[in-house]
Amino acid sequence: IDTPISEEGFVGAAVGAAWMGDRPVVELQFADFVSCAFDPIVTVAAKTHWRSGIRLPLVIRAPFGGGVRGGPFHSQCPEGWFVGVAGLKVVCPGSVQDAYGLLRAAIEDDDPVLYFEHKALYRRLTGDPVDGNHRTPIGKGCVAQVGSEATIVTYGAGVDLALRAASGLDVEVLDLRTLLPLGSALVLESLARTSRLLVLQEASRSSGVAGLVFSLVAREGFQELDAPPVLVAPPDTPVPFAPELEDAYLPSLETVRAAVEELLAY
Repeated sequence: IDTPISEEGFVGAAVGAAWMGDRPVVELQFADFVSCAFDPIVTVAAKTHWRSGIRLPLVIRAPFGGGVRGGPFHSQCPEGWFVGVAGLKVVCPGSVQDAYGLLRAAIEDDDPVLYFEHKALYRRLTGDPVDGNHRTPIGKGCVAQVGSEATIVTYGAGVDLALRAASGLDVEVLDLRTLLPLGSALVLESLARTSRLLVLQEASRSSGVAGLVFSLVAREGFQELDAPPVLVAPPDTPVPFAPELEDAYLPSLETVRAAVEELLAY
């Protein structure tokens, strides 16, 4: 159904369709404007099962992220707004296989799922056709690269960036894939092997999922650390419009590589 650009309206309609037994998939043109639909998502969709005992199978596709010269209103990473909201699931694919597998798993899930897809990956990632039966389990991350000297935890576009930055280094790269519920065991098991942690995200420093990961490590993995955890993320400002400023704002191959080498040298 092609609707007017009224995020609260079409997300609210999708919530109603899910109430009536459908499995709607609603797409936002830009994730930045998920704020317009915050009330039906957080107040209604997230609480329906808990309040009324009714399953609410709803998928909200949310194209997000910078590097596409979209400026401050079309480049945000708002996934952190929803991490921690009881009743929601939040996923973010970083590979072709998971882009398909997570979407199919989200559609088949009985809870509302926010599916954050990075716009820059539409043309950057390539891969073989995915088998139609493939599903990526929600709530489970994966090891994108095996290593023993440090762990990089990331998701979305950060996965490809981390793999390139860690090229030639004995560094493990974890792709969270699901941000809520967080795959805690994967993070703690990797940290136990490497004793060093770096979290990479495109969301600004005080948002995203970094705080959740650091809280987990402080509570349950502190004794494993041989160095202070490191965060590579943009500053707490809107995404710049000028290309040279946006390039300086976003994590880059150079900044990630430098942060990893500094962590290894600690």
